[in-house]
Formats: sequence, structure tokens, C-alpha cells
Amino acid sequence: MLTTLISAQELVNLMPTTKLRIVDCRHDLMDAKAGLNAYAAGHIEGAVFAHLDEDLSGAKTNAEGVFCGRHPLPAMPNLLSALRRMGIDDDTQVVAYDAHGGMFAARLWWLLRSVGHEAVAVLDGSLAAWIASGQGLQTETNSYASGNIELKPALTRQVDVTTVLANVGQNAALQVVDARSPDRFRGENETMDPVGGHIPGAKNRFFKDNLQLDGCFKTAQQLRQEWSEIVADPSLSVMQCGSGVTACHNLLALEVAGLSGAALYPGSWSEWCADVSRPVARG
Repeated sequence: MLTTLISAQELVNLMPTTKLRIVDCRHDLMDAKAGLNAYAAGHIEGAVFAHLDEDLSGAKTNAEGVFCGRHPLPAMPNLLSALRRMGIDDDTQVVAYDAHGGMFAARLWWLLRSVGHEAVAVLDGSLAAWIASGQGLQTETNSYASGNIELKPALTRQVDVTTVLANVGQNAALQVVDARSPDRFRGENETMDPVGGHIPGAKNRFFKDNLQLDGCFKTAQQLRQEWSEIVADPSLSVMQCGSGVTACHNLLALEVAGLSGAALYPGSWSEWCADVSRPVARG
């Protein structure tokens, strides 16, 4: 069972011998159709497609009409339905990939763990690593019989905006870590949300800092060394980003490093900054 990363060669070796479901998670935040178009143009053999907005996210407002962020978590019945449509059973090894260093694939990794499914790994080096290993792509759309995955105890933790707000101040017990780019964190170049800056007290760890130049994750030892300088105790840390997507990349990196236990703040900056009464830090 693979639970964090899988190399292209490991995936090649698994394909003929393992009950496997490969999921294409490619997406473009500026073009909602880009991922599906890319899938149609060519994908890993046997892969199904998961759309960030339609399959891996929920409604942007709650029952009271309050904005919950750009990519809130899907309601549990909807998530289970989407996973079953992908043909995922309780004993399926899932492999998620994208074309962005795991930026979107990590979201599916976290969501599967949130329903208690441990056998899920992200393709290390993304689709580029698969192609570089000499493997081809197919254009046929794949579909499978409905899966039987059921809800089990979560392997993840999450916190809501009330918890994060209560944590702001000199006596903060939780360390918030923001996965957005440094310029967005500082409030110098906000491209997605109406207000720039960050949650007071947060630290910045750009998700791309988890990667080597070739797009593969850094070694577990290197990740552990770097992350240990940011979070003293993973169980007292909260990962966030713009909308709760790339924060999952940091959670995956922590898991690779052997530093388990951090929580996700799903609403992240997009939810936080939607209420002007919440404090904002810049610089």
C-alpha cells in the first residue's frame, strides 16, 4: 500500500498487478475547462478525470448564505458519490496526478484520507515524469462500474474559521502556515481574492518549496529538516493557502517528512478575507 508518493516506474510496475485507480486531477484556476480538455488530449492509460470544482469542492456558500471560500470541501455524501463514480472501492490503490507538481493531486490525496482511505499516493514529478520515463498517453475516456468505498474514521484533521480567529494573538497555540506565493502572502500581488495579505501570526511556506528543480518532491530528510524550522509540533499547526487546495501539498510534504498531525483550514485566505472584520497582516 502506497500512502504518500509513487514514482513513474513504480506506477508502471503496479499497473498489471494491483487493483488500481489512476485519477487525472489537472486544472487551471483561470480556466475551468482546461483540465478536462487536457485529459481529452491525452492521459495516463486507464485514468479517470476528477474536476476540482465539480468533484473535489463543494458549494461556495453555506445554508445561511455565508461565503465559505473559493473551494470549500465537498459535503461528505457528495464526495463519496464522486469517488464511487471514479470506480474506487475500499481496497483500491488510488494514484492521483496532475501537471503542476502535485498542486491539485494533493487535494484528492487529502480528501481520500478524510474519508479514511489510506491507499492513495500522488505521482511524484507529475505527468512530466511519466512522459520522461518513456510512457505513452491514451485519449479514450475511461469509465468503470460504481465503486463501493465507504466512510471510515478520518486520517486527517481540519479546523474552521472560528478556531483560526480565536487563535490570533500573543497567546496563539496553533502555528498557521500559508502555502501561497511570497508576494501574495505579503499582500503585494493578490491575483485571486479581493484583499491581499495574510492571517496575523502566520508563516509562509510556498508549496513549490517542497519540490526539487525537476518537479519531484525533495527527500524526506530534506523536507523534515526544512519543515522542522517552521513548525515545532505538527499537531499544533494549521495549513492554509488561498482556498484550501495547495495547503494539501504542504500536508503531503509533512507526511512524506514523517511529521504527521497537522490540520487543514479549508476556507483559507479566500474565506478569511471575505469578512472585513477579520484582522489582516501584510509585509
